[in-house]
Amino acid sequence: MKKMFVKSVVSFAVAIALSGAAVAGDNPKDPAEGFNRAMFAVNEGLDTVIMKPVAQGYDYVAPLPVKAVVGNFFSNIGDLMIGVNNLLQGKPDQALNDWGRVLVNTTIGIGGAFDIASEMGMDKHYEDFGQTMGVWGVDEGAYLFWPVIGPRTVRDTAGWVVDSYTDPVWYIDDVPTRNTLVGIRLIDQRYALLPTDKIIEEGALDKYTYIRDSYLQHRRNAVYDGNPPRNGAAGEDVRPAPIGPGSSKPASDK
Repeated sequence: MKKMFVKSVVSFAVAIALSGAAVAGDNPKDPAEGFNRAMFAVNEGLDTVIMKPVAQGYDYVAPLPVKAVVGNFFSNIGDLMIGVNNLLQGKPDQALNDWGRVLVNTTIGIGGAFDIASEMGMDKHYEDFGQTMGVWGVDEGAYLFWPVIGPRTVRDTAGWVVDSYTDPVWYIDDVPTRNTLVGIRLIDQRYALLPTDKIIEEGALDKYTYIRDSYLQHRRNAVYDGNPPRNGAAGEDVRPAPIGPGSSKPASDK
């Protein structure tokens, strides 16, 4: 089921990126705006009927310590591949820090229930394979919006596929346990976004545009670790220098 969904996402992304058949808007980063707005409407419907009410129910029913334990548990699982991505981005010190967090939180933190590593001064990082490809110099491509998984670029869609296939949760043999963990994580992720709902509703004249522009800016900052270079002439995006044999990582990397 998961493989079929992933393949469908990739097929749609490639088709849209290559055909340009969707109605384009006035943003060159969003040539598939017609398709994206339609998918955004679908996602809004699903969120209104299912995801947001479930997340609000979880927020109301679950005590704060329980929500903290759930968030810490999934954060600990994520640190494993975050370390891999930091290593692939040429940041071995941060990778060792991430894997150290996994060791500390899995042992002293009782399976990741408690974030002891942060209390010990081991910083939490947020890296994924989409960011890694950005550091390597892969162009972000067109902006896309997908139901359930939300906003992505073509590069980030490919990165999401890699992240999905390397996600340890999906390799749990017991199907009920695996599906339960996947469901709880989705609820936890939506719960974490509840505070932003009011901000978007009050501050956005066009919710779709607001989310798109915020996402693109956030991802560019993420690739450059919060220090993106200024754009070139006429808004030209200046991409990071690729990391590899005979090349060095961007000066803004930490």
